[in-house]
Amino acid sequence: MAGSTYGNLFTISTWGESHGKALGVVVDGCPAGISLCEEDIQIYLNRRKPGQSDFSTKRNEADAVQILSGVFEGKTTGTPISMVVFNEDQHSKDYGDIATCYRPGHADYSFDAKYGFRDYRGGGRSSGRETIGRVAAGAIAAKVLGTLGIELTAYTRSVGTNTINYDNFDKSEIMKNSLYMPDKACAEKTATYLKDIMKDLDSIGSSVECVITGVPAGVGEPVFDKLDALLARGLMSIGAVKAVEIGDGTLVSQALGSNNNDSFIIKDGKVAKATNHSGGILGGMSDGSDILVRASFKPTPSIYKEQHTVNSSMEETDIAIKGRHDPIIGPRAVVVVESMCAITLLDLLMINATSKIDNLLKIYK
Repeated sequence: MAGSTYGNLFTISTWGESHGKALGVVVDGCPAGISLCEEDIQIYLNRRKPGQSDFSTKRNEADAVQILSGVFEGKTTGTPISMVVFNEDQHSKDYGDIATCYRPGHADYSFDAKYGFRDYRGGGRSSGRETIGRVAAGAIAAKVLGTLGIELTAYTRSVGTNTINYDNFDKSEIMKNSLYMPDKACAEKTATYLKDIMKDLDSIGSSVECVITGVPAGVGEPVFDKLDALLARGLMSIGAVKAVEIGDGTLVSQALGSNNNDSFIIKDGKVAKATNHSGGILGGMSDGSDILVRASFKPTPSIYKEQHTVNSSMEETDIAIKGRHDPIIGPRAVVVVESMCAITLLDLLMINATSKIDNLLKIYK
């Protein structure tokens, strides 16, 4: 299978299936000398593991990470960092009834068409558990970025038609509710709404937003490897993401140039912007203001309602999916969005180190 590796200098390669023995990731290109332990990774994995609320699958996994290589005496060595998480609570029998059926909204048919074979237990590589490797790698990337004064804050922006009120934005509230919303009132209202969705045996779509602060101007390559292009690529590679927006996103199609352009000003002796419609990116490069990126997730395709489909024998049939599934993807994907943004940004920062001779002189002369 091609396409399991992401990045240029800071690279990640994920492996494993939803119901296999384990999942993991190999991270290469991490600078030596970064303090790193399993707890640093576990904090991030705990944010995405199942069974933490009424709105996530009841699959009981500790998702305990083990670092196998690349760290010695608490420091990264500059060599590949391999990490593993063992599966403990697979119920493969839940998928026996759909072994020959193509679940609506899933990758079942696509896998059969491509490979002539598929792992029907929880979706195999298409499962949300694949993101364990991304999050483990993202924890490392975020730690490196933190040493540079760069901070990432991701949260659930909307669930269905319930959208946070930015006037009520409270960063400290994100980790206080199971939906990871920065608006307490909206989180409480949405929780009630979700319970009704679950009673109806259905699921709902959502969106996740990530704000990145402290990024210097000039990060990103001006043509094919634009910062916004690679952020979009990284986020679109997350299962169930159907759209990515930067800054004002699709609203720019309704804007006038005179309103959409961000005026430059001098603030504290530095070039700054009066507004941030661009989302912190101009010409594919960071402009020094906060980077704002948003990902929209489709409803969880595994629902308990009976659905019409076909099977591998080319017969039409109806199925009712069993097993344990999230009624919503966004909240558990908050840390996944944050991780992919961190991985993408760190990779481009490392590439950017060679953009000026002054940078090389600082290192070698």
